[in-house]
Amino acid sequence: MTTRAYIAFALALMVNAVVFGAGAITVLSVPALSGIASYLLPAIIALSVIITPFISWHLAPNLRTRPARTILRQR
Repeated sequence: MTTRAYIAFALALMVNAVVFGAGAITVLSVPALSGIASYLLPAIIALSVIITPFISWHLAPNLRTRPARTILRQR
């Protein structure tokens, strides 16, 4: 496996928590949606599980360390 995959796997749990939390807060804080929360919360769980790998794969390269030469050249 590549370094990007290892970082994406480590990042996936945190991304999943944030995506689910944002969806759950949205559903539970809007009065019109809180009435049907029993249907929307399982959908948010499924959606967060589906979206998480794509978001974490996209964010993984940003978390890699840069070589010291590149950092020194930018200064």
